[in-house]
Amino acid sequence: MKTVKIVLISVFVLAIAVFFNREIITLKIMERTIEKNLTSNLMTNLPDGLHVYLCGAGSPMFDVKRSGPCTAIIAGNKVYVVDVGSSAAKILQQGRVPLSNVEAIFLTHFHSDHIDGLGELIMQLWANGTRNTAVPVIAPRGVEQVVAGFNLAYQQDDQYRTAHHGETTMPPSGSDALAVPFNLTKGADGLVVYEQDGLKVTAFKADHKPVDPAVGYRFDYKGRSVVISGDTVKSDAVAKFASGADLLLHEALSQELVMFINKRAKEIGRDNVVKITLDILDYHTTPVEAAETAQQAKVGHLVFNHIIPPLPVSTLESLFVAGVDEVYSGDFTLGKDGTFISLPVQSKDINIEELIW
Repeated sequence: MKTVKIVLISVFVLAIAVFFNREIITLKIMERTIEKNLTSNLMTNLPDGLHVYLCGAGSPMFDVKRSGPCTAIIAGNKVYVVDVGSSAAKILQQGRVPLSNVEAIFLTHFHSDHIDGLGELIMQLWANGTRNTAVPVIAPRGVEQVVAGFNLAYQQDDQYRTAHHGETTMPPSGSDALAVPFNLTKGADGLVVYEQDGLKVTAFKADHKPVDPAVGYRFDYKGRSVVISGDTVKSDAVAKFASGADLLLHEALSQELVMFINKRAKEIGRDNVVKITLDILDYHTTPVEAAETAQQAKVGHLVFNHIIPPLPVSTLESLFVAGVDEVYSGDFTLGKDGTFISLPVQSKDINIEELIW
């Protein structure tokens, strides 16, 4: 009994000490957090390989677990960003992806949800990534207009930052992006759009009509491979370029769940939502169709990406993937912001973890 009293008194004294010193304790915690944020690096202990970090697994619809489309591909010690949806720069930093290692940006097409974070990312690569040269933005023809628009929109901001922080800290040469267009001609069987440091990136046509051009990408590095479908209906092109890949990141839309939104929109008189939710059914792939593509291509692992509609609770996630395991014999993951997949070179392992949720 005496021991219990001593423990209770000690806890009480400790609670009082914490209460009266809470500001000092909070600042100490903040100090350690700042140090961790400035020094911690996702790539520090990664084995050589091809690694994938979802910096945006959602769509234009608001989803608490999924921001606008963004995928970071890590090959060796370099980072390549595919599509730059809203919050891309923040989710990259939240996952401790070093912006200084970003080598290039790839775009699958120019829908707003795939490019609306581009201006912020370019600025963050300059300020926090300490770039002193323009970051390449590799994409189909039309990217020249997109990049020129963002460069122009941020021109005054760039001038303010250089004037305030100085050219040594914020050199004008690093403030912009550089458009690197390519052209997939009619009938082309894919096109190698980047090949350097052991990494080969091949673009292939995606079927996202009326959006044209639209592409997907295959990344090959030292025997490991990742394919990003881009926005598309079920496509033989995706199956072809995903053939034998370790990992397929495929967009997916649940028609059943979207039609729940459509039904409710009709009931409350939201005619614009009714029309849009009907229209989007004809240029996306269902989860089961994506799984059929993965089975046809014999990919090692399927990750659902660009998730439509939002899935804020786990029950909806189960409904989203209903029927997938009936058509695909491999493992699959329902992507969310922070999903990280590691494909080390020295083995055929596929390691998956959640970094921020």
